[in-house]
Amino acid sequence: MYVGFVGLGVMGQPMALNLARAGTPLVVWNRTPSRCAPLRSAGAQVAAHVAEVFDRAETVILMLADEAAVDAVLGRGTQDFAARVAGHTVVHMGTTSAEYSGRLQDDVRAAGGQYVEAPVSGSRVPAERGELVGMLAGDEDAVEAVRPLLGPMCRETFACGAVPGALLMKFSVNLFLITLVTGLTEAFHFADRHGLDRRLLQDVLDAGPMASAVSRMKAPKLLARDFTVQAAAADVLKNNRLIARSAREADLASPLLDVCHTLYGEAVAQGHGDEDMVAVLHALEARTAQLMPGRSPLP
Repeated sequence: MYVGFVGLGVMGQPMALNLARAGTPLVVWNRTPSRCAPLRSAGAQVAAHVAEVFDRAETVILMLADEAAVDAVLGRGTQDFAARVAGHTVVHMGTTSAEYSGRLQDDVRAAGGQYVEAPVSGSRVPAERGELVGMLAGDEDAVEAVRPLLGPMCRETFACGAVPGALLMKFSVNLFLITLVTGLTEAFHFADRHGLDRRLLQDVLDAGPMASAVSRMKAPKLLARDFTVQAAAADVLKNNRLIARSAREADLASPLLDVCHTLYGEAVAQGHGDEDMVAVLHALEARTAQLMPGRSPLP
């Protein structure tokens, strides 16, 4: 029996490729057909339409951009929904609000299907290397059935209880990631404005206790002003909004997150949404320019 995979974007394509290369019988579909070509070369079957994925696969993985895309693929709110999900396990690996995921689980169950929430931690490079970290939530039997499928995509997986436990866990991880990368970016901006050797800053960081896989990935990008995307600033802003919403619903303060939210909003408004998250540097440079009349941000 095939496994279905829908959504072959920056993250989804390398994830699906790792499944195909591991020998998983895969049938895929993507709204932009050209994204399917590498999967076809890797031995996956390419469906002509999304309904065909559900016809051929009992377990269907969704790695989609947002809630509207998930609803469209599942035919939610139409008569197609029950036909697609009944007797199927829907594995939601994208990032949506926790509230949405809970409602989707209710609808899938009511239609006779099973639902597993399975967001991942990691960006494009870990996705390509099969080194993501998976978080799963849902009924225990469904989670345990799905867990082995994540092996080719994830270095490690963790069961997080009932839905929306996995998404809330991802939000916790991403809160740390967002504040960490923003702090690293501000440190490079600070060193630059003081005329320090930023390569030396990178060496000092790499040698010290604050070094991490994240700093070792992002510091060279900051040094080179390389904004090619690993995790897009617009996606970080979306994640920030989802985390902030969950914080407000729980009546908790998130002051560091709120500052980052503003900065990423400014970077996206300046036209850097499709660049890597270190493009928040542009927002910092713009603020510095406002404090220093006559000095413009770097290009």
